[in-house]
Amino acid sequence: MKHLKSMIAASVLSLTAMPALAQQEVIWWDFLGGGDGVRMKALISDFNAEHPDIQITGTTLEWGVPFYTKVRTSAAVGQGPDVMTYHLSRLPLALEEGVLSAITDEDLANAGLSKSDFFESSINAATSDGQLYAIPFDIHALILYYNRDLLEGSDYVDANGNLTGIESIEDFEAALAWLKDNGVETPLTYQTGGDGGVWRVFYTLLSQQGGEFIVDGEVLPGDNAAKAATAINTMTRWIENGWAPEQAEYEASVALFSSGKSAFQLNGVWEVPTFNDLAAKGTLGFDWGAVEIPVLMGERASWADSHAFAIPNEGDDTISGDKRAAVMTVIGWMEKNAIRWADAGHIPAYKPVADSAEYKAMEPNATYASLADAAAFDPQSTITGVASPTYDTAINIISPAIHGYFSGEEAVEQIQQELQGLMQ
Repeated sequence: MKHLKSMIAASVLSLTAMPALAQQEVIWWDFLGGGDGVRMKALISDFNAEHPDIQITGTTLEWGVPFYTKVRTSAAVGQGPDVMTYHLSRLPLALEEGVLSAITDEDLANAGLSKSDFFESSINAATSDGQLYAIPFDIHALILYYNRDLLEGSDYVDANGNLTGIESIEDFEAALAWLKDNGVETPLTYQTGGDGGVWRVFYTLLSQQGGEFIVDGEVLPGDNAAKAATAINTMTRWIENGWAPEQAEYEASVALFSSGKSAFQLNGVWEVPTFNDLAAKGTLGFDWGAVEIPVLMGERASWADSHAFAIPNEGDDTISGDKRAAVMTVIGWMEKNAIRWADAGHIPAYKPVADSAEYKAMEPNATYASLADAAAFDPQSTITGVASPTYDTAINIISPAIHGYFSGEEAVEQIQQELQGLMQ
């Protein structure tokens, strides 16, 4: 017995003498609220459960200007997070401010990733001067939602209820006219009274004409001005004909579709869970679908942006060594588990997930995933992107124009005057 006690005591001493398992804490910031926030918190929780050696401590900050202001000021004094979510449309401004740390090939290898794993459109938006500065997590874009019940009996749904017969702006407007003639008060809805909705529709119509908003430091130069005016005048015509609502704020624009008062909705993929949830509860009241925006003006294009992962600089330095490797482990795990993020309507930017059988069975997501190859990201400029001067012109100039206060041509002149002086 005495010998046994000695052995136990020796074992205890041996265990207590062993060094504790080194654990890396990864400080994480995001701007994700609502359903996105719920999904991301679940992903973080599961990562932590699977990685006792790496633990994410997450904080959610206010979306938009407050988030990016906080990132800029914290990075300047070395008090920022180790990793954060970032809109790729904000990349140029972040680089001007010196906020982001470059992502190297070694970083990607530590995450088990490579550039070829991602859709080219998203990697291009994450790259500047050949250097990668963020890793795309998704592509979220403008899509066309439609109400199969309201379109029944028209030439615009086939026998299976799939949208058909819309291959030009003339076809689309003929569908809107048919709906109006058949008692649908507001055939098309989108956020006509807000910067985001107006900009996304405008930029889609401009891009479908092959138009570019900024070229060589010039705002809407050459025939791009005429293409922009065409886009604005088209949006104006939709309101003048009673096809689209006047001054609809975001929630009201969604409600028009969810209540069955509009047959079409131009909105982001992030509303897919809303309609899936309503349908599952049996409270939606109609059959619906969603597709990549048809070619209305000559070319495939849909406004798009990406939530991405980025590493901020810490003053004049950036994280390195084991901490940086831990951050890349986090990012790699998130990308490989992006199917759970796709449930929020987003298209996975990581192609192995987008090409998976599980994602292809996810509807209507898989139907509109084709737009990843035709995603029209905002121009790479310090004046564009989320919460930017360009979005200000959408609400202050384009929105009044589509409500009849001045023509598309006059709006373009005002946009040029407003933004050209901000170009550097």
